[in-house]
Amino acid sequence: MLRVLVLLLLLANGGYYAWSQGLLRDWGLAPREQAEPQRVGEQLHPEWLRLLPPPVGRPASPPAPPEAPPAPASAREAQEAAPSVAAHSAPAECLQAGIFDTAQADTLRRAAAALPEGSWRLEPATLPGRWMVYMGRFPDADQVAKKRAELRELGVAYDRPNAALEPGLSLGRFSTEEAAQRGLSTLAAKGVRSARVVQERLDMPGFMLRLPEADARLRAQAEGLRGALAGKALRPCS
Repeated sequence: MLRVLVLLLLLANGGYYAWSQGLLRDWGLAPREQAEPQRVGEQLHPEWLRLLPPPVGRPASPPAPPEAPPAPASAREAQEAAPSVAAHSAPAECLQAGIFDTAQADTLRRAAAALPEGSWRLEPATLPGRWMVYMGRFPDADQVAKKRAELRELGVAYDRPNAALEPGLSLGRFSTEEAAQRGLSTLAAKGVRSARVVQERLDMPGFMLRLPEADARLRAQAEGLRGALAGKALRPCS
């Protein structure tokens, strides 16, 4: 019985193989063909078909977005970069400071040697004279102390004069004689007596520091010479 089943299976497999390969087509036994040759015959002028390129100006694929600039390595670098940019973008201007007497100019000349070459110069100028409302000279220190007490009672400020007018008291310094005379009249109205106007300093030669084209960086460097500037601030050239 087992041999009969094996034989039937072999015959069935052989028959299926012959049918699937079309070996039994002559006897009308063959699988149905999947091709449809009639459609090829129904095509109209297939030779007219052409593949066209993409329209002009229309990229085949979208362009890659531009790369963003690299971010600063740290917030500190970003903060340091901002003043640097501002320093380069600020317009240059002419700055000056003074007037300096001869001794002050010598000190400033040595200090300004640290600035970029050709960025500064010391120009001759006239240091104007100075006038003062003055009390003195007094015979001794006791008389000076007595006058100071009187001035404090009147509410009048005072100061020491230069060495050539000691012992005495300065009640105000002025750039012109006329201004000093007006100051004397104001003090007289307060009860000040025995004061007078004197010329504390004659006109004398001096020097003006000039930075013809000072940008923010050069200005910062020049302002760093605080001691040599003798308290005189940089200002726009007149």
